[in-house]
Amino acid sequence: MNRRWVGPDGYEIVPVDHQGRQVLRVKRKGVLVADCVSVEEVARLVDLADLCEVIPLPRRGDDLRTASR
Repeated sequence: MNRRWVGPDGYEIVPVDHQGRQVLRVKRKGVLVADCVSVEEVARLVDLADLCEVIPLPRRGDDLRTASR
């Protein structure tokens, strides 16, 4: 599952693999701001309390009825 957090002023944080290690990529309005190796580094750029996790909802028509079979 892909995880993604968004915040005010166009901030977006996504975990990515960069040069063999996982980092938190911070973008603002689509432009790379930083690749952070810790949450503390992200907190220096963005107020963590303002971030919201984006949770994709299933689209209509996707097979979600497996529990009722």
